[in-house]
Amino acid sequence: MAQGLGLPLTELDSFKDQAAQDLIGLNPDLFVVVSFGLIIPKWFLDASAVGAVNLHPSLLPRYRGPAPIQWAIRNGESETGITIIKMNERMDAGNILYQEAFRIYDEEDAESLSQRLADRSAAILPEFIERIAVDGLPPGVVQQEDEATYTSMISKEMGLIDWSAPADRIVCQVRAFVSWPTAYTCLDGKLLKVFKASRGREQVGGEPGSIVEIVPEGLIVVATGGTVVLKDVQLENRKRMNATDFARGYRGILGKRLI
Repeated sequence: MAQGLGLPLTELDSFKDQAAQDLIGLNPDLFVVVSFGLIIPKWFLDASAVGAVNLHPSLLPRYRGPAPIQWAIRNGESETGITIIKMNERMDAGNILYQEAFRIYDEEDAESLSQRLADRSAAILPEFIERIAVDGLPPGVVQQEDEATYTSMISKEMGLIDWSAPADRIVCQVRAFVSWPTAYTCLDGKLLKVFKASRGREQVGGEPGSIVEIVPEGLIVVATGGTVVLKDVQLENRKRMNATDFARGYRGILGKRLI
């Protein structure tokens, strides 16, 4: 995008790179950091005249670290938000300058929630930066360390569905990992990706992972404490499709177990 607008672009893999020194050589007034994957050292933060701010997609001090949107959905949270902080050398621990809460809707996935937060962030950041240009960087509010929680990097293995888990938890897993790694299971020895699912009716007979019914909404699969409705799936080497249509074309699918 920067190149398309004719703006200078510097790509940085490490703060040991010459590119870091080149940025400092521009005598920056303010660093604005969004979705940047490296820990920024104090000597670099101190190189700006005013300071550095970071926009983080969670209600800090909760969900410090990578992939906070995915983890909030994965953990069944009903609310998240965006927070702008004054950066220091610690990860996502600086004083809070701005915070706004957002409801997480029941069937909302990480893609749609990320877009909502990105749209709002793009709307507020220019005005926020203009205020800093006029009034300077405010001291902000100190984060409560005893309320801090931390996330971890997402791995491919986290997409594997454990059908002995509670049904609600499986649905949250599908919603959280829709982009990557995508929730997955195995059907007749082949990988089955699940892109959309919802909570079904209460517990029915059958072992966890058993496909017990085909309904207009999708495939009913047994989990702990209830069932999961698979709505959008993709079998290995096949195209992604509505789960009901997939089931109609898969002979003998009723009674099979997903593992």
